[in-house]
Amino acid sequence: MEGRGGSVAVQLQQLILRSESVESFLEAFAFYTSRLFGSEDEYSCGVTLTRGDLTVTAGSSTEAAAIEELRQGFSGDPWRNSSQIHQTFVVDEARTDERLPGYGKVLRDRGFHAVVGVPAVIGSEGGAVISLYARRPTVFTPDVIERFEEYVTGTTTSLELALKLALYRGAAADLLAAMESRTNIDIAVGIIIAQNHCTQAEAVQLLRRAARHQQIKLRALAERIVQTLNAAPVAAHFVPAPGQSSA
Repeated sequence: MEGRGGSVAVQLQQLILRSESVESFLEAFAFYTSRLFGSEDEYSCGVTLTRGDLTVTAGSSTEAAAIEELRQGFSGDPWRNSSQIHQTFVVDEARTDERLPGYGKVLRDRGFHAVVGVPAVIGSEGGAVISLYARRPTVFTPDVIERFEEYVTGTTTSLELALKLALYRGAAADLLAAMESRTNIDIAVGIIIAQNHCTQAEAVQLLRRAARHQQIKLRALAERIVQTLNAAPVAAHFVPAPGQSSA
């Protein structure tokens, strides 16, 4: 499928490279999708990405983003049901669709009259629902629905890559935090050794005893000790992952 500016696959790869988080990618993805099918006055796109306990939502507009958030708590969520049976869900006219009256009201309150939602399997453990919201009713003809389904099918690899990249960056951020915490503890132990002329084991015990006495975490006390001698925060030497801030 060709999009504006080249093939969809290439465009989505560029979005991933320019995004620093899965949230920012999904926002850009939603905006790209909505413009691919029409103008901002016609369509908005919403995305819900799930993997285990992780759920991330985004929208190309504030209204679409709000709907994606609201439907997470909806009893009998049609998108959740459709994703379980891998079927497209279509609302032609929110004012007359009686399958889920409360959901129709959510759509109407935000200026939408029709929606098509297509579920997608993302890797072995993830899933997504990509929804296209329309300002006018009965715009999702069989041809439009088929085109949207084909588009969603073609985006699953990009969505899987974005999800894996987000998990990787999250793990890298956790590792960096652990390294910085360990750096403060090591320096604090060195300070205690120098001040008390004791062994490393004795310095660690002194640090732990002081943390228990003051009822604070070991790393917090270590940071406090280091900052008494060094006004600038101590940072571990760490090469950030591509797209990840080193700050």
